[in-house]
Amino acid sequence: MSPPTLAVVAAGAMGAAVARRFTSAGCTVLTNLEGRSKATRERAASAGMLDVPLPELAARSQWVLSILPPSDALAFAVRYRDVAPAQPTSRVAFADCNAVSPETVKKIAAVFSGSGIGFVDAGIIGGPPKDGYDPVFYASAAPEDSALLDDFAGLSKYGLNVSTLRGEGAGVGDASALKMSYAGISKGITGLTTTMILAAHASSPATAQALVRELHSSQPQILQRITTSVPAMLPKAYRWVGEMEEISSFVGSGEGQIHQGLARLYERVERSLKEEKEGGPAEDVKVLKTFVDDAKAVIGGQK
Repeated sequence: MSPPTLAVVAAGAMGAAVARRFTSAGCTVLTNLEGRSKATRERAASAGMLDVPLPELAARSQWVLSILPPSDALAFAVRYRDVAPAQPTSRVAFADCNAVSPETVKKIAAVFSGSGIGFVDAGIIGGPPKDGYDPVFYASAAPEDSALLDDFAGLSKYGLNVSTLRGEGAGVGDASALKMSYAGISKGITGLTTTMILAAHASSPATAQALVRELHSSQPQILQRITTSVPAMLPKAYRWVGEMEEISSFVGSGEGQIHQGLARLYERVERSLKEEKEGGPAEDVKVLKTFVDDAKAVIGGQK
């Protein structure tokens, strides 16, 4: 069987890297770059993605993988459905691969009810694929769509690392729930450490320096993690705002306020990054970068 024609929207760091996996395996990968930046267009071209109008994308693609900021996920699903063929002549399926709550992904699934378009709930755990590394696409579907889930798992032959969620109670929402749980821990820890670094420095620079030394003495694993997780977070902070809000919705009232607070923290970091780009004070970014540099020096025995 010849490789399928797929669509990956959008051509961000993750989407373009996933598309490159597919194109390297001989697949045709479509995308829609309407309104996107020059950098995004260049990234898409480098990955071998073909820019086509959305109606053409909908008409030609056997699978559509939605890989977007969480706040854009539902709106794109509606846009796609509205231009998709009313009666698909062959199996067409939409996989929502976004960091959204089970409640949100069920709203997205409902968009395709009665449309003839299959739906898979997929959550990506890990960073963009690269040589020697692949994130995992955890996937679930309605119980009656077991064959569709098999088809999604079949994309593994074209470079996608798929793990299906099956068994008692499994269905639409469970892959997203897994993604929310994992990201709530991993990105939650990064947000917590970032919050306390900024709070320590707000007390005094001496307090932040003492925090480095104490973590090195009593929690070296945490300090080591900070040296990689905080720098990696900075360019992604804007994306993590919506993700923290989705996680908060998933957890619910009460404890869910933890991740609402982290959403505000990532907004704060993003504001500071914007200041840095515009030549402003960018105090928060400077504090975080200095803390990481000091941590590396202490770990390396230079301080």
